[in-house]
Amino acid sequence: MVAPAFKEFLIVDGYNIIGDWPELQKLKDISLEDARDRLIELLAEYQSFSGIKVLLVFDAYYVPGLGGKYEHSKLRIYYTKEKETADELIERLVTEHVGRRKQIYVATSDMTEQNVIFGKGAFRIPASELLVKVKHAKREIDNKIEQDTSRRRNTFDSKLSSEMKDLFEKWRRGR
Repeated sequence: MVAPAFKEFLIVDGYNIIGDWPELQKLKDISLEDARDRLIELLAEYQSFSGIKVLLVFDAYYVPGLGGKYEHSKLRIYYTKEKETADELIERLVTEHVGRRKQIYVATSDMTEQNVIFGKGAFRIPASELLVKVKHAKREIDNKIEQDTSRRRNTFDSKLSSEMKDLFEKWRRGR
């Protein structure tokens, strides 16, 4: 009998991250929607690379009727219900997901929230640490793509035998 796989979950306080990461801060000043979309894109890529299930939470406290759960690139995105804060939803998600063979991380730089989720059995990841992890994953992905691309180059000389390469080299040098 095979033991069930150990699952890792990362719950992200979306607006807290947007307010902390320099790229997203600048983007937010132009368009909050673009900053949200960029965060979703970065976290979807991170989820695919790391294997950690990401749950992204946005506070819709002042937006009536928006609350709910959505999927984007297999990334779960939650908007709070009217008059519900992101912190309340994050705490509820931690409670729902904590259990045997599960590890829950919450990405936020809100110290009060960090203390609450730690008391519920989750680990905290400050926004700056998550940024380092996402950038590292991006570098690893780029390196992997570069390696795969260089291995798949379809060059003419890769098809030649060493004798033919030597012959062409002699001709090139005029020997």
